[in-house]
Amino acid sequence: MKAARLYEYDPDLRTSEPLKIEEVPEPEIHESLDVMVRVGGAGLCRTDIHIIQGLWDDALVVDPPYILGHENAGWVEEVGAGVRHVKPGDPVLVIPALTDGVCHACRRGEDNQCENLVWIGIQKDGGFADLMVVKERNLITLPEGLDPVKAAPLPDAGLTAYHTVKRAAALLHPGATVALIGIGGLGHLGLQAVRALTSFRLIAIDISETGLELARELGADQVVDASSHPVEAVMEITEDKGADAVIDFVGEGDVPAQALQMTRFGGYYFVVGYGGKIDVPTMEMIATEKKIIGNLGGTSSELMELVALSARGKIEIHTQAFELDRINEAIADLNAYRIKGRAVVTP
Repeated sequence: MKAARLYEYDPDLRTSEPLKIEEVPEPEIHESLDVMVRVGGAGLCRTDIHIIQGLWDDALVVDPPYILGHENAGWVEEVGAGVRHVKPGDPVLVIPALTDGVCHACRRGEDNQCENLVWIGIQKDGGFADLMVVKERNLITLPEGLDPVKAAPLPDAGLTAYHTVKRAAALLHPGATVALIGIGGLGHLGLQAVRALTSFRLIAIDISETGLELARELGADQVVDASSHPVEAVMEITEDKGADAVIDFVGEGDVPAQALQMTRFGGYYFVVGYGGKIDVPTMEMIATEKKIIGNLGGTSSELMELVALSARGKIEIHTQAFELDRINEAIADLNAYRIKGRAVVTP
């Protein structure tokens, strides 16, 4: 089968072909609960860029070569002898987190915090290929009307954004002002989740006109060009109070510092994107009572909620499709902020 594999890290992303497209052996079913999935769509994430840059190597001991792709959907190709809930031909969404189901976090329903978590496409072969093998418990049958190519970003980009917005909704009062930084693959879904779940006033912030255009289309109350004094713009919009919460889908460069500056006293800074650093004097944290909250994916039950909302048209995934042979072109476009919504690779 054809696959796109990472052979070596490229910290500065200098090569034009960070992934090598080649023929590899097809995966095989080895255990009774294994399911082979023919990949219909595999979302391309900024995490894939961070993996290529080597940012995950120390944390997860990832040893190339292997197949990236942690946002996947497709059709069941073959099932193990013990599989009962899906059959060949079923359209399915692949949950990227392989959990043990028995640790303390899993028992309390917070499987995104599993003590023995393994990520598909990060710690084992993923979906930038024709076929992949996962466990039955990692599959959600797609409802009628949700195409695998369009749905592929749901289990990571969609779930992470939805999980974060749900947490914000539980902490903020109705009508609160929320600033979203980065209206790309995650941010455009987070914006829609805010609209679907809350009555918050939305300020959308992005460095590219592509992201700002999408934010306007999706109904942001205000949009701010991040290339020109975004903190001052947010403070002006909020009458120098700052946003009640800032959801940062970027997390790189000077964005974390800007995000904290535009968060009001007692407000919340939700960190979703990563790659940079947060450097805050302890005195400032005490004096302002700002809260910094990290967000990792979401739970299986939240993904079920998100799939239902998407099936009802409450959250629409804006995608840009690339055939597998064009994956390096898609990576370059994503890195240059030329993607409107989410790039999806179609093997």
